[in-house]
Amino acid sequence: MGKTAVAVALAALTPLTVISADARQVYRGLDIGTAKPDPETLARVPHRGLDLVEPGERYSAGRFARDAAAWIAAARAAQRQPVVVGGTGLYIRALAEGLFREPPFDADRRAQLRQWSESLEGADLARWAGRLDPQFLSGGRQRAARAVEVALLTGHALSWWQREAREGATLSPWYIQLTLPREVLHRRLAARVDQMLAAGLVGEVQRQLHAGIAADAPGLDGIGYREVVSMLQGQMAESSLREAILVATRRYAKRQDTWFRHQLREGQVWTIDATETADVVAGRVFERWPA
Repeated sequence: MGKTAVAVALAALTPLTVISADARQVYRGLDIGTAKPDPETLARVPHRGLDLVEPGERYSAGRFARDAAAWIAAARAAQRQPVVVGGTGLYIRALAEGLFREPPFDADRRAQLRQWSESLEGADLARWAGRLDPQFLSGGRQRAARAVEVALLTGHALSWWQREAREGATLSPWYIQLTLPREVLHRRLAARVDQMLAAGLVGEVQRQLHAGIAADAPGLDGIGYREVVSMLQGQMAESSLREAILVATRRYAKRQDTWFRHQLREGQVWTIDATETADVVAGRVFERWPA
């Protein structure tokens, strides 16, 4: 049971629209590895934020914040509660707290820096981002390159700008953070990886590569996809694929949990034990639903 399951159960109690704040679900054709809701769920509960761009196209937190503001307004106009669901912290921060006011960048230096960052392997670029911004959460080449660019061109980490120079927010948030004991979380993550592989994750990646999408393009640089790409390119044995995805997923879940525990500053934060069923958790949420 995860965030989407709770949102769907909550939709049985009150009309709502789910707004996906997942940076990978924006990509068309990347369904299995991003755990998008199935067609039956989408028919029952309106979702926004899915299938917005093609793999390889960049979709920024700023664009999400602008799009999500329109989706929220439309949901309210239709007498539906907007519920933002997802784990991409920067998207949620951009919507709830506002983005930072970007200082002017020297165009020549920026071009040189981008050329250099594009020459790096993804892992090396992520290491640079982590050195320059200790609060860098990972999430693919696009975010790593952005963190490096801002830090080197301004002298301040991206997290500093996001904290100290924010523009206006779109909403006053009420956060619900679902938590699990570590052993339960690890079992569920393992089950999810097994389900994705059984559902055809490798074939999903092969179709994108055969369509001409670059192996390190935005969308294919996320967890699960990049490991499959590595295996298809002969850099990893097929027998190692499951464990590689699982290890990366566990590490990301840990970083994600740390980020949310330390970064949710605005509004009410309510932590719920998610070991119970989606219906039970949704009922508890509904009981405390803000008037």
